[in-house]
Amino acid sequence: DHMTIIQALEARDTKRADYGLMAIHYIAIHDDLGAVNAKRIAEEFSIPQELMAKILQRMAKERLIVSQNGPKGGYVLSRRPAEITVGEVIRALEGPISIVSCLEDDDCPQMERCSLRLPVKKIQAAITQMLDSMSLAELTSQDVPELLTISK
Repeated sequence: DHMTIIQALEARDTKRADYGLMAIHYIAIHDDLGAVNAKRIAEEFSIPQELMAKILQRMAKERLIVSQNGPKGGYVLSRRPAEITVGEVIRALEGPISIVSCLEDDDCPQMERCSLRLPVKKIQAAITQMLDSMSLAELTSQDVPELLTISK
């Protein structure tokens, strides 16, 4: 049976992306303290330390953050917050941004009759564009836009 777009978004396992965004945001706002370690972030958000370590390692592998060794070791941003986008972080942790699996999956029994493929592609493109235009710097600012307008 068909899932609604909202159900599809909610059904995804986004914990990794959520925790990754929380972690990189934390690193960004605490850059004055130098490197931030996995233990400190895990404790701050009550997230298992092993999971946080894996998430941070993955972001380091994708060169969003840089690992620093030593007694005051941990992670720092690889670039300025204005140069790292939310879309990059999500893709680093979850792969391509997709709101429904049927765009890649040919097993859907509704494939022949589905009229949502093109509209969903448009929604997905708009979401990706928005996430790729929003930087960590915007996440750390206090301003919340009243309404985001998406240009055609």
